[in-house]
Amino acid sequence: MPRKTPLVIGHRGAPGYRPEHSRSSYELALAMGVDAVEPDVVATKDGILVVRHENEISGTTDVATHPEFADRKTTKRVDGQALTGWFTEDFTWAELSTLRGRERLPEVRVSSASFDDAQGILRLRDVLDIVRDGSTEYGREIGVVLEVKHATYFAGIGLDLAPLIDRELREAGWAEGELPLVIECFESTVLGELRERGIVASYIYLIEATGRPYDRLVAEGKQALTYKATVTPQGLDGLVGRVDGISVSKKMLLARGNTIVADAHARGLKVFTWTCRPENAFLAAEFRGGGGRGAYGDYEAEWGVIARQGIDGVFVDHPDLGVAFFRG
Repeated sequence: MPRKTPLVIGHRGAPGYRPEHSRSSYELALAMGVDAVEPDVVATKDGILVVRHENEISGTTDVATHPEFADRKTTKRVDGQALTGWFTEDFTWAELSTLRGRERLPEVRVSSASFDDAQGILRLRDVLDIVRDGSTEYGREIGVVLEVKHATYFAGIGLDLAPLIDRELREAGWAEGELPLVIECFESTVLGELRERGIVASYIYLIEATGRPYDRLVAEGKQALTYKATVTPQGLDGLVGRVDGISVSKKMLLARGNTIVADAHARGLKVFTWTCRPENAFLAAEFRGGGGRGAYGDYEAEWGVIARQGIDGVFVDHPDLGVAFFRG
């Protein structure tokens, strides 16, 4: 029988309530009933995969308070953008394990920020084990949606992510379809590399509302297909047989008259969207309410516009609200 409701995916766990990518964030998401959780993967100097939204970690850890790491602060260009801070690839795992996590958006998520400095950084292996244990504890299959971050950048500094991910998934028992696995990236090249390695997963191409994918920009310059062109019927034709679906910015689905979901489904492609959040700071203007950036607006009205299009998966920061709405 076909699934009538989308997969509800805990985006970095339950970051509406706990600092993203923390153990308590993932454990809370599982307890709240998600179908899967989404870790973002970056690498350390010694090739360990850790879960952070970015390889620059000053906004999500207490690294700036560690005098022993003061000299690691630097400026780099990541995917064409200059960033100043501390980067995972300049640390060993042993060094990163001394840091503690912090709320990335403390001005919006004040309650979550109260958990700052209480938990360490997790490796991908830790998250895989948390989810496996959670599947047993809650008596249901829970999946992982693994997002590969900055693959072209990491390959350029000698840290090719595909073999590292391949090894980790095989060693953890997640490569042969033992538990539900989705692999996603804003760069299609690494998705193809992992697929060729025989990792059993659904491969989902992440799509920004603007710009071009960095891997194609490096290879083709301004001739590279834009993300916007990728979700046209012709662009979707080019994805058939290469990926299993797309995951688009919700901005694209909130645009009046868009036919992205219908066009993708007509070609056998799944459609996920990111990220459904209830706070005014993240809602489209017409759905915002009073009370400031951290207050909840009319999120159900916005989410309804998205749900009615028939999406296959949705990323949420507040898993309890996501489960209640999208499974209601």
